[in-house]
Order: sequence, then structure tokens, then C-alpha cells
Amino acid sequence: MSYSLDVNILLYASDRSSDRHDVARTFLESCATRPEVLCLTWPTLMAYLRIATHSSIFAVPLSPEEALRNIGALLALPHVRVISEQDGFLDLYTHVTAKISARGNLVPDAHVATILFQNGVRTLYSNDRDFRKFESLDVRDPFV
Repeated sequence: MSYSLDVNILLYASDRSSDRHDVARTFLESCATRPEVLCLTWPTLMAYLRIATHSSIFAVPLSPEEALRNIGALLALPHVRVISEQDGFLDLYTHVTAKISARGNLVPDAHVATILFQNGVRTLYSNDRDFRKFESLDVRDPFV
């Protein structure tokens, strides 16, 4: 069995000023010891780099080096894999978004949902309600 994390989990775990920091950090640490394969997408990792280093979003933004070290530490875990788009991605994107109107801010979520679907990952930990719009995902909120 495999699962994935949305960027919000990674961000809360890095943002000490967030009221969700402790829960996210503990949850992320538990992911490091779970036997299941943790599949991360490049769009998720790049969103982490973009947001965690952004001074208008983080009260105390990470330096690019700190953010890259955090990603490197995750990717160094033996059960972590980075997954990407494969041949036929556009057809699957059309399938995954067939029952919703994927536009604007929903497009990056649809991108991630399609990568997960294409790679057989059904469980996503996130507190972003938009991911619940994708029938291909079993979205679990670690903050509940």
C-alpha cells in the first residue's frame, strides 16, 4: 500500500508560527517510520519550495537551502519515492477531471490527483477540501 502527502502537511510541519505545526510535525515524523511507500509528486515538492521560502506567506520563511535540505531529508528515506507524469497523462487528466470543472486554483490539485491516479496511489493526506472533489482519491485529514 502507498500514500501521498499534500504540500500543506509539509508547510505546516516547517512553519513554527502555525497553530498546526506540532500536529503536522508529529504526523510527518510518523510517516518516516511507517512501512508503506510514501509517494511524493514533483509539483508538491516544488510548491513546498515556492511557498516555504516566500516572505509574504511564511512569517519566517525558510532559506532556499533549508527548504532543499528538508526535501533532501524526505527523499533520503528508504521508503519514499518521487512519482511523475507518464505517457498518456493528458487522457488520464481528462478522466480524473471529467466530473468537475478544473480551472484556476483547482488545476494544480487536478495535476497532483492525476499523477497519483496514474501511479496507483489512492490515499492522500491533506486538509485541503478541494482534493475531496476527485473520486480517485481517499483524502484523509491528519488534523481531525
